[in-house]
Amino acid sequence: MTTTIKIVNPNIEYPSSDGEPLAESYLHLYAILTTLEVIKQYLAGRQATVLADQFLYYAQGFPKLRVAPDVMVIFDVPPGGRDSYKVWEEGQVPQVVFEMTSQGTQKQDQEQKKNLYEQLGILEYWLFDPKGEWIEEKLRGYRLEGETYQLIADGISQPLGLRVAVEGELLGFYRLDTGDKLLTPTELAEQLQQERQRAEQERQRAEQERQRADKLAEYLRSQGVDPDNLS
Repeated sequence: MTTTIKIVNPNIEYPSSDGEPLAESYLHLYAILTTLEVIKQYLAGRQATVLADQFLYYAQGFPKLRVAPDVMVIFDVPPGGRDSYKVWEEGQVPQVVFEMTSQGTQKQDQEQKKNLYEQLGILEYWLFDPKGEWIEEKLRGYRLEGETYQLIADGISQPLGLRVAVEGELLGFYRLDTGDKLLTPTELAEQLQQERQRAEQERQRAEQERQRADKLAEYLRSQGVDPDNLS
């Protein structure tokens, strides 16, 4: 009996960048970064990481076998960023991938990447076309059933526990357990500003009440009445 030992060259380099731009347009970039931040905040404190436009290396010893999903979510791994993601080191493939697609990337996204993600066993693959160039409804999701992808009809991401919806040129995410929307950084900033304004209004109202009470007490004293003895 002969035992074959596979020796991997330890000097093989796995680059973290290919010099290509992150996205082809501002809309695509904004959709990528917003999706990244919303899901990252949602998964804070869990054994999971969310990466954007980092190389996913899926074959040890073959650095050219790689793909760079726009956003990928991986569970059961330490949280935090990576310059690249190597499946054989982490022990997990991504469970969810989002690609911000366009007319120019349609063939690659719908054929090459879809086939690759299917073969890698990535549970869900979502295509978001923020300009509506080739996906009329802008959003199309696939879920792995057996060994092949099937269209997602209910807009639910099962691994994330979220409902995914198109909201203008961005994706909206809603918790299945509460129905609450996951706020974008812009929405969070607006909410914080509104809360500050409400707190300031409450402070002003309290100050006005205090001033009125002080004036009344002063008037009563001028009339020879001790306000502290009033019941």
